[in-house]
Amino acid sequence: MILRSFLIKNDALQSEKRHSTMILDSMILAGLKGLATLASGLGKQKKLFVLIYHRVLDVPDFMRPGEVDIQAFSWQMALLAKYFNVLSFSEAFEKLKTNSLPARAVCITFDDGYADNLHNAVPILKKNNLTATFFIASGYLDGGRMWNDSVIEAVRIMPKTELDLTNIELGLYPITTPAQKEAAARDIIIKLKYLEPKQRLRLSQKIAELAGAVPDNLMLTTGQLIQLHQQGMEIGGHTVTHPILAKLAPNLALQEIGDNKKALEKLLNTEIRYFAYPNGKLGKDYMPEHIDTVKKAGYQAAFSTQCGVVTVSSDFWQLARFTPWDKTPARFMFRMLTMYRNTAKNSIKQ
Repeated sequence: MILRSFLIKNDALQSEKRHSTMILDSMILAGLKGLATLASGLGKQKKLFVLIYHRVLDVPDFMRPGEVDIQAFSWQMALLAKYFNVLSFSEAFEKLKTNSLPARAVCITFDDGYADNLHNAVPILKKNNLTATFFIASGYLDGGRMWNDSVIEAVRIMPKTELDLTNIELGLYPITTPAQKEAAARDIIIKLKYLEPKQRLRLSQKIAELAGAVPDNLMLTTGQLIQLHQQGMEIGGHTVTHPILAKLAPNLALQEIGDNKKALEKLLNTEIRYFAYPNGKLGKDYMPEHIDTVKKAGYQAAFSTQCGVVTVSSDFWQLARFTPWDKTPARFMFRMLTMYRNTAKNSIKQ
């Protein structure tokens, strides 16, 4: 009886503590909402915050520490739905051009075209009455695999304690622990990322062959992409094979951008209006001439991965995007608040 009484009292104390924490968190978030209203601009000078995601994992993954899982994405979307004005990019784009954005305006975007975008992200978005734009690399539909995923998944399943890539001049890596595997994959990806596309693909495939059966169901199928679009999500272009455009000959860059748009439009029977540059850093991943290529392809706007927010004076062909990495709602929201002060440096008057 004494033990039972103690447990009941302890549960009551814990419940009271959780309730007090929830009240405090709610007060903090309400205060941050007021500050975000001011930070996002007044009158016709309001700013648009665009978040960028890639995957929504089932559970945390030691090989992908930068990706959100279902639990994290759930509270992030609930926070946006409650404290911000989330718009489709089409709506935000029109309001931006007419100086009619609401306060705390936010858009949500995804890059690449992973299958978990449909399975995990869309149900959470719809639960919160939110929408997003998904930029698709069409060459990886139906069983394709991005080169970096080949590296990550190969290193994950290798049973060895050491990965010897000295014969292809990539070094020797200990892979005994999860941390060592994650570090090895990250380092290999850095070394491969800016190689000539064919060489990068060849080396990543060679690493995958060392591991054996690497998964081929990470990306959307064409049927799943159609479902994604039918769920009311906007689809954008992201090239065919996600190359570093700055490393391509002009004719190949034109083909990557143009063929991607045509393939997506044929599949979905709709106009593809917006584009996201792979990797997305001006001068490193894409060059000024690629902006002209995107314009000539018939797009209406394009996204980079430069950190910052968008204003009416932003360059609509290099729109900034950013996603806070914080693990709690208050910190996540506070970082959004501070980011509203960061207008992209490549902004120009339209």
